[in-house]
Amino acid sequence: MTSPFQGRRPAVCVMVLGTTSGAGKSWLTTALCRHYSNQGLKVAPFKAQNMSNNARVVEGMDGAWGEIGSAQYFQALAARALPEVRMNPLLLKPEADTHSQVVLMGQVHAEFTALPWRGRSEKVWPQIAAALDALRAENDVVVIEGAGSPAEINLHASDIVNMRVARHAGARCLLVTDIDRGGAFAHLYGTWALLPEDERALIHGFVLNKFRGDATLLAPAPEQLQALTGVPTVATIPMQWHHGLPEEDGIFDDRSRASGAVHTTVAVVAYPRISNLDEFQPLKNVPGVRLVWARSPAELAGADWIVLPGSKATAADLAWLRTQGLDRAIAAHAGQGGAVLGVCGGLQMLGEALIDPVGIDGNGPGLGLLPLVTVFEPAKTVRHTTARFADLQGAWATLSHVEVSGYEIHHGQTAQHPAMAAKGDVAREVMPGIAWQNPAGNVLGVYLHGLLEDPAVLQALFGRAGGASVPTLDAVFDGLARTVDACFDAHFLRDLLL
Repeated sequence: MTSPFQGRRPAVCVMVLGTTSGAGKSWLTTALCRHYSNQGLKVAPFKAQNMSNNARVVEGMDGAWGEIGSAQYFQALAARALPEVRMNPLLLKPEADTHSQVVLMGQVHAEFTALPWRGRSEKVWPQIAAALDALRAENDVVVIEGAGSPAEINLHASDIVNMRVARHAGARCLLVTDIDRGGAFAHLYGTWALLPEDERALIHGFVLNKFRGDATLLAPAPEQLQALTGVPTVATIPMQWHHGLPEEDGIFDDRSRASGAVHTTVAVVAYPRISNLDEFQPLKNVPGVRLVWARSPAELAGADWIVLPGSKATAADLAWLRTQGLDRAIAAHAGQGGAVLGVCGGLQMLGEALIDPVGIDGNGPGLGLLPLVTVFEPAKTVRHTTARFADLQGAWATLSHVEVSGYEIHHGQTAQHPAMAAKGDVAREVMPGIAWQNPAGNVLGVYLHGLLEDPAVLQALFGRAGGASVPTLDAVFDGLARTVDACFDAHFLRDLLL
C-alpha cells in the first residue's frame, strides 16, 4: 500500500535529541530510518556535525570519494539509501584533546581545521543548511540525529548540530535519555527547562531508553513530567545488549565473547586515538572468539592474535604504546611466532619509521616488525578498494587468494625500507601497495579497513561458522525497527509526520 506521505516535498524532519552522549541517539535514529522506510517512504538520515574517528568512505561531490561518520553510513543503509556526504556534512576527527581534523562535505578542510571552534561554526552553517535542504527536497522523511545534549548552554549560541538544525527544519523532536544511568526524569526535565520556549515547542515526546525491570514501577513519574512540561513520554525501550550495531562512542565492554568454548583470543590495542574500531564488531559474533581491548601488557597476556587498529594520530599513539610497555609485549608475542595484524595506522606502526615532512602526523621510529617506511603526505587517500590476497604464509595462510572489499582512509604512503631492501630484508607484498607480510608469516599489515567485516575473510580465518556468524545488515536493521514498533504507540510515529 502506498503511504499517504510518499512524495511529500520538502521532507518532514524527525529529530532524535539526547539528554547526554550515549543516551541512544544513534541507534534510535537508525531504527527510525528503517521504520519509516518500511512504510514505503523515501528516507535519508542527517547529522550536521559528528565528532568521531569512526568514518566510512562514501560518494562525495563531483564524483570524488568522501568521508562521513560511521553512524550516518549505517543509518543510510537502514533507510535503504545510498550513503553520501550530505548526510554528515561536517565530520570532526579528534587528533588531540584540543584539536580535530575538519572534514567538510567529505573532504579535509585545512583552513577550517586551523580555526577555533566558535569561529568555525558560522562559516560552515551555510553548507550544513544547504545539505539538509537538498536532502529534504529529494526525500519524504529526513531522520536527524543531534549530538551530545541540546541544553549545553555554554555552547547554545554557536550551536550548529542541535536546536539550530531543529529550528531550520521545523523538526518534530524526540528527546531520549538513558534510564540505566539513573536520574532520567531529572535529565529530561532539566534539558527541557534549559531550552528557550520556542525550542521546547519542538519537542514532541520523551523516550526512556535502556530500561531494565518492571515498567509499572515508572508511574506516576511520566504523568508528573507531562504535567510539568506538557510533553508525553512516548516510549520505554528495554536494554538492548545485542542490537547488532557498533556503539558510536566505543565498544569497550565485558560482553565481547561469542558463544561456545573459546578457541581464539583477539586482543585489540586500544590506544587513545584509535579509529574505525567499529570494524571489529563482527568478531563479537564469531563462535569461540574472545575479543579483548588491551591498554596494558597484562591485557595482552594469553592472546592468540594482537591487532594494532587504525589511529588518527599514529606517531602519538605509538609513543603512548611505548610508554605503556606494549611495544615490548608485542615484540615478544611476535618473536614467539604469535599472530600480529596491523590495520592502516597499525600497519604504519609495524614498520621501521614514520617520516612526516609536512607536519601531518609526526616523526618517529616504528616497532620494526616489518621492513617498511611510511611517509605522510598532504593529500589524503580516501577510496573504496577491492583486491585479492596473493599467497600468504604462516598464521595468515588461509587468506591466500581471498578477494576482499573495504575502504582506505590514510595520509601515509608506505613502501619497502630502501636500506633494508638493499640487504635483502624485504616484506612480502601480498596486495600491491595495500598489504605486506613478514618472511616468517606471522605479521601482516594492511591498509584496508573492513577486512574483518567480510564474511569471506571470516570464513577463511574461522571456518564456515565464522563466515555465517555475521548477521546481515538488513536483519539487524529490521530487528531495530521491530523494537521501535513494539515500544511506541502504533499511531504515534505516523502522526509525527502530520
